Amino acid sequence: MRKIILLTAIAGMNFTSLFACEICGGGLGSNYTGLLPNFNKRFVGIRYHFNYVNTQLDVDGKTTALSNKEKYHTAELWSAWNIGSRWRVMAIVPYSHIEKFNYGTDSKSKKDGLGDINLSGYFNLLNKESVFTQSIWVGVGAKLPTGQYNKDEFTNMNSPNIYQLGTGSVDFTGSVNYDIRLNNIGLNTNASYKVNTKNKDDYQYGNKLTLNGSVYYNTALSSDIKLRPNVGLQYENQAKDHTMDYQIDETGGYNTNTNLGLEATVRGVAFGFSYQTPIAQNISKGRTELVNKFLTHLTFTF
Repeated sequence: MRKIILLTAIAGMNFTSLFACEICGGGLGSNYTGLLPNFNKRFVGIRYHFNYVNTQLDVDGKTTALSNKEKYHTAELWSAWNIGSRWRVMAIVPYSHIEKFNYGTDSKSKKDGLGDINLSGYFNLLNKESVFTQSIWVGVGAKLPTGQYNKDEFTNMNSPNIYQLGTGSVDFTGSVNYDIRLNNIGLNTNASYKVNTKNKDDYQYGNKLTLNGSVYYNTALSSDIKLRPNVGLQYENQAKDHTMDYQIDETGGYNTNTNLGLEATVRGVAFGFSYQTPIAQNISKGRTELVNKFLTHLTFTF
């Protein structure tokens, strides 16, 4: 059975955005999807993401009266279909709830709505079984501007433009996934690059590179219950945003996360979770802090 980490996108994935915003939902910190559940032909299910971010920190990365605590909750309908033995299509439809709390005023704002839909296609370049079981998948994807983008939310050049349900732009992703396994122990690696286009309000989020790898172990409690714990690393690097051809300096950056997850399959039902925490980051010149991320899903395979 092939085991892959795919960009949805948001992405990316996407993953990963992909979802709510260029740092929290659609950009840095969004593309990790975890190992997909085992399936022969197709699956459909519900996923839930939670991202926690601090924004508008001072130049030393400290919280001030201008700083915000932002929480991003995203529920997704996701599905993948194998077409023959070498093709796969995947779709992710997100709905997001965003909360922003300001430390200085103790005020809270929120917004809810449909996010940016992601469609992806993949081709199996290699599927080889010998001493090692290996597979290579290449994919391309598009993110559609179905989520609301409000230009009035971008009022501070010292803060990233992330309090959005969508980017307002059509964006594209290319990815390569390589999986190698010896008996029950495997390594899954993925590289993807997301190209963001300019939206109708002349705002363009920075392009993003995502690299990740996970070590997993296949085990079974019985013939009907199968488990796959996994641990890994993810690195993301996003270029700076532009508006009206002007570069916004306090955007973009990089982060490196550790991932810890578990996939479980009980007959045709799959459960999974993944937790991420940063071990290194420098986003918006240190004025944005990614705190943690959590993903879980309930998926039906058939």
